[in-house]
Amino acid sequence: MNELLLTTDYVLAMLYLWLKAAHLIFVIFWMAGLFMLPRFLVYHQEAEHGSPEATRWIDREAKLKNIILNPSLIIVWLLGLVLAVQIGAFSQGWFHAKLLFVLVLSGYHGWMIGYTRKLAKGERKLTGKQLRLINEVPGIAAAVIVILVIVKPF
Repeated sequence: MNELLLTTDYVLAMLYLWLKAAHLIFVIFWMAGLFMLPRFLVYHQEAEHGSPEATRWIDREAKLKNIILNPSLIIVWLLGLVLAVQIGAFSQGWFHAKLLFVLVLSGYHGWMIGYTRKLAKGERKLTGKQLRLINEVPGIAAAVIVILVIVKPF
């Protein structure tokens, strides 16, 4: 009986490590997309509405959204929640703060997807400089999240 428990514990521990690795891999994919899309938006915004260049940016943005951003976001959330349940993170202060920053990044993700739609219609509500500044959001959030997860300050 003890051997079975040891084997089960070992399997669960290994499964946890594989889930954690997959979570981190998809966080990297998601963050790459979150860094790329604002740059795409800057270039798209600088292209004349209706031009062949603008059409190419619309296509690039759609591919980035459909192939990298949205699937990664979904997988990050699913694996993150499974991992949080496994380690009992919902009762820990650092996790609440991390969750807040992940929610902010998810909202940022949604806002950028919405802005791609506006640009496709020819609406340019922000300047290139504003878009370049907005591009700093994922880097700052990622730095805070890493500190929260590694240091667990509270």
